[in-house]
Amino acid sequence: MSSFLPLVDSDTELLDALLRIGPAICTAQRSQDLSGRASYILVDHSTQCNLDLVISWLDGGVEKVIVPLAWAKEIIGSIPPERLILLLDVANVSTVSDKVRSGVSGVLLKTPAIDLDLITSIAKFFTGAGIHVLATGDSCPSLGTLRELSTIQATPVLPAKFLTLGPTTTSQINIADAFLARVVSDRADGLFPTVVSNHTGHSLGLVYSSAESVRESILTGKGVYQSRKHGLWRKGETSGAIQDIISIHLDCDSDALEFRVVQHGAGFCHLNQQSCFHELGGIPALENTLQSRLKHAPEGSYTQKLFRNPELLRSKIMEEADELCSAEKPEDVAFEAADLLYFALVKCISAGVGIAEIEQSLDAKAKRVTRRPGIAKPQWTSQPQPKPVSTQPAIDANALIKMRTTDLASATLVERSDLLKRPVLKSDEMISKVKPIVDEVRKRGDAALLELTAKFDKAKLSSPVVLPPFAPETMQLDDSIRQAIDKAYANILKFHDAQADRGTLVVETMPGVVCSRFARPIARVGLYVPGGTAVLPSTALMLGIPAQVAGCKEVVVATPPRADGSVSPEVVYVAHLVGASAILKAGGAQAVAAMAYGTESVPKVDKIFGPGNQWVTAAKMLVQNDTDALVSIDMPAGPSEVLVIADHTANPSFVAADLLSQAEHGVDSQVVLVGVSLSSEKIANIEREVDTQARALSRVDIVRQSIAKSIIVKATSVEEAVTFSNDYAPEHLILHLENAADTVKLVTNAGSVFVGSYTPESCGDYASGTNHTLPTNGYARQFSGVNTQSFQKHITCQAISPSGLEELGPIVATLADCEGLDAHANAVRIRLREIQSMKA
Repeated sequence: MSSFLPLVDSDTELLDALLRIGPAICTAQRSQDLSGRASYILVDHSTQCNLDLVISWLDGGVEKVIVPLAWAKEIIGSIPPERLILLLDVANVSTVSDKVRSGVSGVLLKTPAIDLDLITSIAKFFTGAGIHVLATGDSCPSLGTLRELSTIQATPVLPAKFLTLGPTTTSQINIADAFLARVVSDRADGLFPTVVSNHTGHSLGLVYSSAESVRESILTGKGVYQSRKHGLWRKGETSGAIQDIISIHLDCDSDALEFRVVQHGAGFCHLNQQSCFHELGGIPALENTLQSRLKHAPEGSYTQKLFRNPELLRSKIMEEADELCSAEKPEDVAFEAADLLYFALVKCISAGVGIAEIEQSLDAKAKRVTRRPGIAKPQWTSQPQPKPVSTQPAIDANALIKMRTTDLASATLVERSDLLKRPVLKSDEMISKVKPIVDEVRKRGDAALLELTAKFDKAKLSSPVVLPPFAPETMQLDDSIRQAIDKAYANILKFHDAQADRGTLVVETMPGVVCSRFARPIARVGLYVPGGTAVLPSTALMLGIPAQVAGCKEVVVATPPRADGSVSPEVVYVAHLVGASAILKAGGAQAVAAMAYGTESVPKVDKIFGPGNQWVTAAKMLVQNDTDALVSIDMPAGPSEVLVIADHTANPSFVAADLLSQAEHGVDSQVVLVGVSLSSEKIANIEREVDTQARALSRVDIVRQSIAKSIIVKATSVEEAVTFSNDYAPEHLILHLENAADTVKLVTNAGSVFVGSYTPESCGDYASGTNHTLPTNGYARQFSGVNTQSFQKHITCQAISPSGLEELGPIVATLADCEGLDAHANAVRIRLREIQSMKA
């Protein structure tokens, strides 16, 4: 039983500490904000019952859902009782039926004031159910009240406004004090026996805790105990064998504690072993051995061969699985299962997955309310199996691939506003997911970077960085590809070189007062080039060339490695062309973190550029807001998008091709066609071309989904069409118009404009000369695409002569006096007096 349950309505600074000591409750309205963080969800009385929503929460990992009586009556029988808690006003207890009472595992009582006698009687009515008490008054319950509730086995629910990391007062309770309120000690010294176990639950040792040590452990997340001889004992403070707290639990009698920890260093015991009781055996010992072998396997050892030969490992896993299936005697089953576990764990460790992650996955599966059919795939069975029932709507491959059509003339303001919306980007949710990855790289540098690269990119590296000169064999290309890259390089270089700000702006604002501004390159930049199985030399060109032109001294190109640890030769060749100072073989949030904070081998950069998936985007947004990183980013990013404006002169096949060139990027790609007085026949021709061309594409399944979410907007004039486009602010704007060049002057918001029927967006993506790293999601209202000046910063300068100061100084002193800044005024007046004395 928990000492108390916190009720949080946002991701407060308390939450990390609170989750170390038990579950937390959040309201249904904030469940998205706290996804994966809160264990219980509270539904209030005003919300309409939704069984599917409850199931989705539980399937997503929520421990319990707290539902009002009206919901309980409808969903009991469909949800396991142990996953439901009844929300009940204390005055309505008599309305609860036996069916409801037996269909929940507990009750959360809302009461204006805590009446122990009343709560005791209600507890008897709900025999066997957990009783949770939420006082709805404005005053904070006292620690004495919390202790009194514990005597009747009731758990207080405390809103976050009553909890603090600071000292306990009459209006707030320190969360450690709240946790310890129900803890009792039967020892003369008042200490609590504490069992310390590792992340798999295996005992490491027995220690003692005090209120002070528990408080520090909860607040810091580090293992802190109470030595009976030496006082407060911060584990690992001198040895380096520190502990990160996973959780702190009370035992059933509330007189002992368990600390579940991640143990670092040699181990918990002073004898430099993992456990004070015995060396770990079984699966935890195997995990430790394999992790050691992954880093330091003896040359020629069998385990090393398995790590280096994925095909051999795959064959052994399948062989051992077959032998386990054939085994019948208990001893044979145990023998073959042990073999299978060994090879399976080799696979896991090579991918950066440990027992803790496996157990987390098992726990998550156990929490699911809905279940898969559980049938075997056809290649593993000779018996006919029932077809699984899909929860997704079936995709009709014969259905027309077409867009939705809207007429601006008849659209209401609300409908027009909806046309401008993009899919909701859950940036807060993604940032919370990437934060642990970023923190790992920040804290552990190269070690974490190599582990995460093994886990996410499936590549085992000895070093994450390649330094120039790059080996010729890493840049071997077909002549046609090399020539295409060279020509694209020349075009992009020519356009970006013309953008460089190399002069000094000088303005004499008044006689003797000269102000100037000049540009300097950003010294260190990081360029993220998506990769892995894909080959994206175009992005390396688009980012590397302006960095080269601007004169950046250090250019780090980050790109995910391929499975064999190499980087695509096209990207290496471009890195060579642009004079990159390092290639970071890493992708995702871990690459962004390495460049933002620096590691032992990765240089820290001052600004990070480049597109990427939602993990990369979230990591960029996270590090730019961390003052410790002192790094900026190019722009926010979202799914790729295009808006095409077409009139009667447009070629339907050209228009369709342009729309599809963006639709194939991903299911979230945004594709909009604005037709200027297009006839029904013309629109039908374009739709027919979209369907025909889409079916010939290798990514037709992606296109089918993105096109279905895309729109055709009917406009009556070019002016109306461009006004809509400016409101939409597209990443790419293509003008299929009779007077396309004349229309450009009307454009105020767009990442890049493509003028005329023979200017496909693809040319801008690769080789025309403009940059393809552009603002999306409507950010073209505020941001420019990447350009040479993105890699420069501007410094202002002023020089004032004595005569100039005589004119300017009194103005400055008057304004400084007005603001009450005497020292500012004095800095001027002391000089004015000197000038006057020189004239005397």
